[in-house]
Amino acid sequence: MAGSLKKYSAAFVFTFPALLCLAIAKIDDLHPASDQTSKLSAYEITIPRQLTEREKRDAGLSPPHQDRLSYAIQLEGREHVIHLKRNEDFIPKDFVLCEIILLHFDLITTIPLYTGEDHCHFQGYVEGMDNSMVALSTCSGLRGLLQTGDTHYAIEPLESSNTFQHIVYRMEDLLQEPLACGVSDLASTMQQDDQDHAEQHSHDSMMGFLRSKRAILPQTRYVELFLVVDKDLYDVTQNETAVREQMVQLANYLDGMYNSVNIRIVLVGLEIWSKRNQINIEGGAGEVLGRFVQWREKDLLPRRRHDTAHLILKRGFGETAGMAFVSTICSRSHSGGINVYSQNILYFASIVAHELGHNLGMNHDNDRNCNCEAKACIMNAGATGATNFSSCSADDFEAMILNRGGSCLLNIPTPEEEYSPPYCGNKLVDTGEECDCGSPKECENDPCCEASTCKLKYGAQCAFGVCCKKCKFLPAATVCRAFTNECDLPEYCNGTSHICQADVFVQDGHPCHNNNSYCYNGACQSYDAQCMVLFGQNAKSAPHTCFQEVNSKGDRFGNCGSSGAGYKKCEIRNSMCGKLQCENVNSAPVFGIQPSIIQTPIGGTICWGVDFRLGSDVPDPGMVNSGTQCEAGKICMDFKCVDASILKYDCDVQMKCNGNGVCNSNKNCHCNNGWAPPDCANTGYGGSTDSGPTYDDKNTTLRDGLLVFFLVVAPLLLVAAYGFVRRNELVRRFCRKRSSQIQKSENRAQPRSASNNAAKEGVVQTTSTTAPTYVVRPSQPSPARPPPPRPAPSRPVPRTQRVHIMQ
Repeated sequence: MAGSLKKYSAAFVFTFPALLCLAIAKIDDLHPASDQTSKLSAYEITIPRQLTEREKRDAGLSPPHQDRLSYAIQLEGREHVIHLKRNEDFIPKDFVLCEIILLHFDLITTIPLYTGEDHCHFQGYVEGMDNSMVALSTCSGLRGLLQTGDTHYAIEPLESSNTFQHIVYRMEDLLQEPLACGVSDLASTMQQDDQDHAEQHSHDSMMGFLRSKRAILPQTRYVELFLVVDKDLYDVTQNETAVREQMVQLANYLDGMYNSVNIRIVLVGLEIWSKRNQINIEGGAGEVLGRFVQWREKDLLPRRRHDTAHLILKRGFGETAGMAFVSTICSRSHSGGINVYSQNILYFASIVAHELGHNLGMNHDNDRNCNCEAKACIMNAGATGATNFSSCSADDFEAMILNRGGSCLLNIPTPEEEYSPPYCGNKLVDTGEECDCGSPKECENDPCCEASTCKLKYGAQCAFGVCCKKCKFLPAATVCRAFTNECDLPEYCNGTSHICQADVFVQDGHPCHNNNSYCYNGACQSYDAQCMVLFGQNAKSAPHTCFQEVNSKGDRFGNCGSSGAGYKKCEIRNSMCGKLQCENVNSAPVFGIQPSIIQTPIGGTICWGVDFRLGSDVPDPGMVNSGTQCEAGKICMDFKCVDASILKYDCDVQMKCNGNGVCNSNKNCHCNNGWAPPDCANTGYGGSTDSGPTYDDKNTTLRDGLLVFFLVVAPLLLVAAYGFVRRNELVRRFCRKRSSQIQKSENRAQPRSASNNAAKEGVVQTTSTTAPTYVVRPSQPSPARPPPPRPAPSRPVPRTQRVHIMQ
């Protein structure tokens, strides 16, 4: 159908749009001419004073090249000092401003945002106030947000003043129309027994949660945001500079809000539809959102890499001020949102932060046991102008990461992408820096980075990153991102960088689950898997008759999508692509938002389905996932059972990978263990050109250990083993040899003893080989002293000669 969503969820649970039920003021102008205080129930007027090291003086316009500023501002009768530093990292160097100048999209011009001038957007804190946050623009006076504890203030120049007067007010004092959500309250539609199964959450306070540094939040994530402004909003002023400045301020405020959950917002592009809108913005919010994400995938992404894009509209949708898909931040087809502009940029920033939060997996705080440091937090379903997140939002974001979402958020901006000159202390590694741990106080316990120079300490190789540990690169072949299922692939450290390789997975369309399913967006899509996610490990897909019977109804519990006229009945051939039907269900779904559950008995089977009540024009997680095999050779896509060729799978693993691997999402071979990339034809250690090395050829520890083992240890072990087996024989041989040696010794000792005895009696004994030995006893006793030595004979004595020695 025209305007319908082209693609839907590729994840099991979290990929669904959520409505921000906010009331918005009528939008007449980017800079309304009416009295700016008419919608404030309370405010005060103050004159900020810029501080220097030596004196306090009246503040004028900020010097264009000053990177650090301090101001004294009166807040409710008390003077507070705020410290600011230029936000150098929320706009990259290659930021592009796009303008469509031909009606048929034949030409797009890109214009640099700034040319040689330092921008005037700052962030900071309130001196002496814990958990404070400041995000200000100093382009023409001070304009922005201040948070002190649970109180949120806005400051802006007083338009009628010539003496640098400013208005300061609490965000809660900004009067708005009464909230009236267009989506019925989920709690009122749930059955009581469904509520009994609702998950109970127990949270610490948000700040305590953040201080605890759980496994997910300590690693900084970077959202590369692209903003698009529609023609109607541009036509309000027809001033591109004014629109541009508003959007840059918006990005600065967003970055300040998301700092509390360790997420940085980097504005990578802005497109102003100054000639005509590139999509049809008529119809419901869901239809416009669907058209926008389709345009983003086909047109915007090929031109500019980014993580998510948000459309800023002038026209409203009744009391709905925004809409976005949930947990789709890295999806090519669903990462986006739409936002209806509000004349108060500070208030509007809270709306966009809310919608962006949905992209990041955050659900509404309402009807959940959330802790919020203020009266309301950003993800409250109603417009509050809040600037901080609740504990539930942090939990939701962590859940998305643990469910393999948000992999693109680990891309750290490179020095070449930086917009402005290096700035030590902004927690981003700028040109000329090796690390950046933040302020000196934040760096006190950092063992790797010098806070004053943003250089690595002596002996350190790195200071951050998943491939950095204790200031050293992890060895090559260390797994830095393990595979999560058969359609996912692991990535490895390369031994020379702190950054893990880019996330890749098996190419879409590759068979999985014993050739009964297809890989799609890194997951093996199947009915059973989705049922287990919704209803627990014992749940499985219901019979086809359940899908056919329920989805032919065309109501909220059984349909193939919706249009402006209501829910669509599924044709028989598409019935497997409508509402998911499960059986063998033992527990109710457990989510932050509780769905309604329906049980339909059909032919002795209880068919279970769910409806999350997110609106008639948007899908929910109870729908069958895109990429699920609906019949042989076909998959579900846009609620239709279509040929699987739509995935454009073109990998012949036998030809391309020699039957020893699979193709990844970059269409390169990922080889099985024992084979080497790029074509898996030669022996090796597996992996691909994208995964990082699976074997560390520079690490000789294993090789040296093996050499020592086989050349030294192994021979000794063999000798010992031989000796143990032949021990009895060796003992006998040793004993025989010892006995023989003893016998010989005794035999040699006996003649010597006899000779000694003869000598003692005065007899000399000689032997001959031919003559017997004669012994002559002396006729006289032996002398008291020994005889003189016998002179050496001049010639040999005959062997038969007998010698008589007489005294």
